[in-house]
Amino acid sequence: MAPASSRKVLVALSGGVDSSVAAALLREEGAELAAVTLKTFCYADLPGGPRSCCGLEGVEAARGVAARLGIPHLVLDVADRFRAAVIDDFVAEYVAGRTPNPCVVCNATVKIPYLLERARAMGFEAVATGHYARILPAPEGGMALHRGLDAAKDQAYFLWQLPRDILAHLLLPIGGMAKPEVRAVAARLDLGTARKAESQEICFVPDGDYVGFLRRCLPAGHPGFRPGLLVDARGSVLGEHAGYLGYTVGQRRGLGGGHNRRLFVTGIDAARREVRVGGEEELLGRRLRLGRVNSLLSGPPGDEPVLVQIRHRARPLPGRLVAAPPDGPWEVELAEPARAITPGQSAVVFRGDRLLAGGRILPEPSSD
Repeated sequence: MAPASSRKVLVALSGGVDSSVAAALLREEGAELAAVTLKTFCYADLPGGPRSCCGLEGVEAARGVAARLGIPHLVLDVADRFRAAVIDDFVAEYVAGRTPNPCVVCNATVKIPYLLERARAMGFEAVATGHYARILPAPEGGMALHRGLDAAKDQAYFLWQLPRDILAHLLLPIGGMAKPEVRAVAARLDLGTARKAESQEICFVPDGDYVGFLRRCLPAGHPGFRPGLLVDARGSVLGEHAGYLGYTVGQRRGLGGGHNRRLFVTGIDAARREVRVGGEEELLGRRLRLGRVNSLLSGPPGDEPVLVQIRHRARPLPGRLVAAPPDGPWEVELAEPARAITPGQSAVVFRGDRLLAGGRILPEPSSD
């Protein structure tokens, strides 16, 4: 990859400290730079509002950073693309009884590949973001995606769905830094985002009430909001739930009492409107199947041991690929049990710090 100083780079500026420092570092290196802020949803239609990370305050903060750095700034309206690629998928996954990860979809559709497409049309050859991940030369040729050096902030998990050929045109300037270093750079350059708080929620559900969001997106009489049965692994009825859209694997609250033991959601059958429950031991599993697999390797992954991460904050677990056919699904066996393997969530396969592939966790095959 050519040094940034010799490239024309379009940097995604969200209005947060991470992307601000990414832009600042590229500016200091001498890159020919412009910034773009993505308007991902219509603030009048969705509850994200002006204070979310992609809201109007973010746009204004990004504009201020660009002015401070002396670089051109534009706002790109991608609301229609965001709704079709991210929000519609989010709703469809919950309706199907799965738990989605919209940030993964957004990075792989609206943000990075689409932004690169627009960048090339504008005469830029690369894009940059403020993700905590690294892109390094791969031993077999080409580029490889690696974890960020700051383990507490690493975001490689959210980038597994990127097409491999994108990596050669993507810059991640803060991937080798720790968060305190990033804030120190922002303070040194007197950027307005230096002390800005981080956004932890889904941008279009900033209050965390995803069920309320689904109610706004779906018809009032949708089956997912209607009562159904709580059943155990044998199909015995243990009670009634208020609507399967309010549940996800591993959840304990909302299951009522009088069961003589602590119960957790272990599965969801959307077609039957059933929520399967069981004891904590029934949440443990050592095998999982991955659909919609995206490999960042140039060939088969091999049979060496791997590390598997089944959610963003989960500890990566050692395991092996039992099957990894090019057309999927992949089958993974873990060396130790994992808690709450959740259909719809991303499972990402690493070898050391290198991200090999990822996919969406599939439900267990029906025993019917």
